[in-house]
Amino acid sequence: MWRRIASLILKEFKMLWKDRKSRMVLVVPPLVQLVLFASAATFEVSDAALGLWIEDRAHPAQELVSRFEASPAFRVVARFDNPQAVQEALDSQKVKAVLHVGQSFSADVAAGRPARVQLLLDGRKSNAALILQSYALGIVESFNLARAGQAVAELNMHPRAWFNPNFDSRWFILPGLTVLLTITATLLITALSVARERELGTFEQLLVTPLQPMEILVGKTVPALCIGFVEANVIAVLACLTYGVPFVGSVVLFNVSIAIFVLSAVGIGLVISSVAKTQQQAILGVFLFLSPAMVLSGFTTPIANMPDWAQALTHLNPIRYMVTLSRGIFLQDLPWALAWPQLWPMALIGCVTLSYATWLFSRRLE
Repeated sequence: MWRRIASLILKEFKMLWKDRKSRMVLVVPPLVQLVLFASAATFEVSDAALGLWIEDRAHPAQELVSRFEASPAFRVVARFDNPQAVQEALDSQKVKAVLHVGQSFSADVAAGRPARVQLLLDGRKSNAALILQSYALGIVESFNLARAGQAVAELNMHPRAWFNPNFDSRWFILPGLTVLLTITATLLITALSVARERELGTFEQLLVTPLQPMEILVGKTVPALCIGFVEANVIAVLACLTYGVPFVGSVVLFNVSIAIFVLSAVGIGLVISSVAKTQQQAILGVFLFLSPAMVLSGFTTPIANMPDWAQALTHLNPIRYMVTLSRGIFLQDLPWALAWPQLWPMALIGCVTLSYATWLFSRRLE
């Protein structure tokens, strides 16, 4: 019995090694994923975009501001003089946080009264917001310690997070998870479509029918598109009703975004299905794409903290755009003007992948 088992194990190894695509799947993906995860998957927040709204130009206020400017956790990118500009910067995600120092700050410090500053945080990414809040509190504590020998009151900070005031992680996770679950199901359905027929021997029968490559492509695209569209809406409804995630945006914008996103996912799935010869290769191809795509999506780790080359790769990833749209529509009431920069790249990815899949089908028919 053990000899038969050993022979079977040896045979499986030989079959995997003789298949060139299987060799590539065994060797290349682990190396690529190792580099991506090691470089991009980090929960540290550094060089976060900080805005300053300083209404007090006296020395104590400038000393506090200089501590924020010198911190590696923050990078000052803008200065404001009115609340409307602060709101626009947070809405458009130009800044991750805004430090507000009121007009009476230095006078309160000098008079020994409680002095207050405000830190406005973008709560759509609750994990990053909590980390930035802890960094800011550390800076405030160092400010207090430096002035401990002086007869002044201790500085108190009152943070306020926009869009997710209680830092509920479900508000951060579930809008993004809606995107990941949708693309996983869509890719599997699409990638297995042609590979299954080729493995069962029915693909040759499909080729001898009067159907044109575009007709075959449409027939493979529509079912997966409908399933992905319905699944995304079901997950979104469950997230709102079951877990209390707010949905304050436009239902129309959400469905338009999902339709474009699913179309790009179907294009990727059809390319995988056209290249794969068996269902096993199709499944491996799906997870070969999904593993790095999830890391480079910004779902768990900020894209701004990734290396430059990893940030460049995210522009080829439709999940990156849909995660941003989903969180913005759920929590922020994202307007169409701010959604458009995320919509057209997904549409472009869909056009390119569907065109390439059509060309692959045409080659099969020749």
